[in-house]
Amino acid sequence: MDADRTPALRGKVALVAGATRGAGRGIAVELGAAGATVYVTGRSTRARRSEYNRPETIEDTADLVTAAGGRGIAVPTDHLVSDQVRALVRRIDEEQGRLDVLVNDIWGGELLFEWDAPVWEHNLDNGLRMLRLGVDTHAITSHHALPLLLRRPGGLVVEVTDGTAEYNGAHYRSSFFYDLVKTAVLRMAFALSREVGPRGATSVALTPGWLRSELMLDIYGVTEENWRDALEREPHFCISETPRYVGRAVAALAADPDVARWNGASLSSGQLAQVYGFTDLDGSRPDSWRYLVEVQDAGKPADPTGYR
Repeated sequence: MDADRTPALRGKVALVAGATRGAGRGIAVELGAAGATVYVTGRSTRARRSEYNRPETIEDTADLVTAAGGRGIAVPTDHLVSDQVRALVRRIDEEQGRLDVLVNDIWGGELLFEWDAPVWEHNLDNGLRMLRLGVDTHAITSHHALPLLLRRPGGLVVEVTDGTAEYNGAHYRSSFFYDLVKTAVLRMAFALSREVGPRGATSVALTPGWLRSELMLDIYGVTEENWRDALEREPHFCISETPRYVGRAVAALAADPDVARWNGASLSSGQLAQVYGFTDLDGSRPDSWRYLVEVQDAGKPADPTGYR
């Protein structure tokens, strides 16, 4: 077993809220690879799909967690419904008596936002739905889950977003509503750090880089095996990363006895790879946010040399 896969979280319990696909699935699997029991939630099940209408399910994610070496438990949950989240946390308490890691990765807004559409042109119902999906869900889940997490010292809360505080603070994220959601999540992590920090827990915001999610691969008409074929269409896709990379970032944080040093911080998968020494599945360490500033935004030709 290599350094990335040590069972450092054996005996720990995690909740990955929004683990059907993408970053949430990658995080859940890597927590499982580190030995954790992982509750995975979402609205897409083998019996019923959400409005996303995609094939990924929380049961599949739970199976991947178990196959990786942990214990995956799928619990269908709509995180906009307070009673469902309350019941989820009650079940975790009854079955495990503890919660060590809470990952708020609920989103589901990719099909709702309109790139480069100003607020007065963007579909208002879709924009407001994005706010509910990306902000309300996180607040509802934290409200119900944090009392259980705070029962023992050393708990970790990870707010998953898109973009670091430094980058989002200086850049418009292509849509009023998208910008607002992703920046709000950063602020939620900071606010939680002030509330849970004095009570023995740690809260951070974490962003993956350019994620090769199932949806992104479909958009480019490629698979994980031939993803480089998409470089003809989008050369900067060369800096992209698998969902497991940000998963390894969360597993590293959860296993760090000194994780409190990060309380309130805005972090990225590439940044933490340099600190903890983990790699993506191909052995590389993509640093997407540094690349974005120094290469892509700077108008330079695509070249990941020195960035992965």
